Amino acid sequence: MILAIDQGTTGTTCLVVDDELRVEGRGYREFPQHYPEPGWVEHDPEELWASVLGAAEAAVQAAGVRPNELRALGIANQRETTVLWERATGRPVAPAIVWQDRRTAARCRELPTELVRARTGLVPDPYFSATKLEWLLARTDVDRSKLAFGTVDSWLVWKLTGGRVHATDLTNASRTMLLDLDSLDWAAELLGLFDVDRTLLPRLVRSSEVVGEAELLGVTLPIGGIAGDQQAALFGHGCFDRGEAKATYGTGSFVLAHAGGERVPAPTGLLETVAASGGYAFEGAILASGAAIQWLRDGLGILADAAESERLARTVDSTGGVSFVPAFAGLGSPHWDPDARGVISGITRGTTRAHLVRAALEAIAFQVADVLDVLPAGIDVLRADGGASTNGFLMQFQADLLGCPVEVAAESETTALGAAALAGRATGLWPDDGAIRARLPPRA
Repeated sequence: MILAIDQGTTGTTCLVVDDELRVEGRGYREFPQHYPEPGWVEHDPEELWASVLGAAEAAVQAAGVRPNELRALGIANQRETTVLWERATGRPVAPAIVWQDRRTAARCRELPTELVRARTGLVPDPYFSATKLEWLLARTDVDRSKLAFGTVDSWLVWKLTGGRVHATDLTNASRTMLLDLDSLDWAAELLGLFDVDRTLLPRLVRSSEVVGEAELLGVTLPIGGIAGDQQAALFGHGCFDRGEAKATYGTGSFVLAHAGGERVPAPTGLLETVAASGGYAFEGAILASGAAIQWLRDGLGILADAAESERLARTVDSTGGVSFVPAFAGLGSPHWDPDARGVISGITRGTTRAHLVRAALEAIAFQVADVLDVLPAGIDVLRADGGASTNGFLMQFQADLLGCPVEVAAESETTALGAAALAGRATGLWPDDGAIRARLPPRA
């Protein structure tokens, strides 16, 4: 049995899976979001930790197993979210700055775009960790030699090991805007740019590697897998080879395509990142997709729930000329326009709520297609997961738009499944990627 932790933006999901990658138990714990100022998003790191403890206990109970039957632990996590804590006490010196936070937008406009792109494969944006860390360091009086920085995976590893291990995997490190993608080491030039001491940084490890011993639920478990949530999902879909791609349809949408073992420049508008299976991936980050449906429900009140959107969309043959661009907080890939704002056009007296709902669902698919269209070789099939992947209208429209099959994961928790698979591989449960691929759940 393997325990997988998926520490997300609004809550933590834990799975207990067996040696055939079958889910035996689930647990979930939500935690509060904090918005101290417009554009700021924060988490309390201790509340993140408490949610992990609660979800893990619930998953083990649901599986009907004893903690000592667990063989290993894997971690997937919300990426870029930045935590700074005291080494001696483990006490956070400030709230965690969440990946959605925009407080460093002005600083990002000052950064050398070409340098950042060449070293990290990213674009200067508040989304990433470096400017968040710079902001925190400028506002603490604690001696830097006594501090530790990490993304959420590092924070969890620190807590799980009682402070014995300070580590991050390469997928998470590649989202900090501090990792050199060629050397796969911290980039001295960027550390200087952001005034970050190397002593603050975690040790770099592979995604599938035993990095330490966790004390959890009264037992000791090897931590064998760590990956950022989107790379964990790519692994959980069995996308191990160049050209294999997945899209996660959530509040935003994240499209990753494996780019092979050697670094090659990403097409304009896409990001380069490290893949959990080794090698690299191209990534498209779409800032608002499911958020459009949430807005129709909560902001306009024209949906009772998100599930109603599929039924309504099927009651009309088209959008009736309505177009929807859900740029609530700018546009991500491939446009990267932080100043763009949402638009609904083509409304007539004959426009109904069904037309608006259909236009919102089509907008989700069009944004994913915008990302995949810039891939030089295209794709043969798109693997899909996330809450909106249960919408049959959206998935069929996406397939028609792309002209290729869209395969929806039978197991909705693909991210956690990827974390479990990484941990199982590191601890010898499965000898290679082929053995993992053979055990992944079927797709619809």
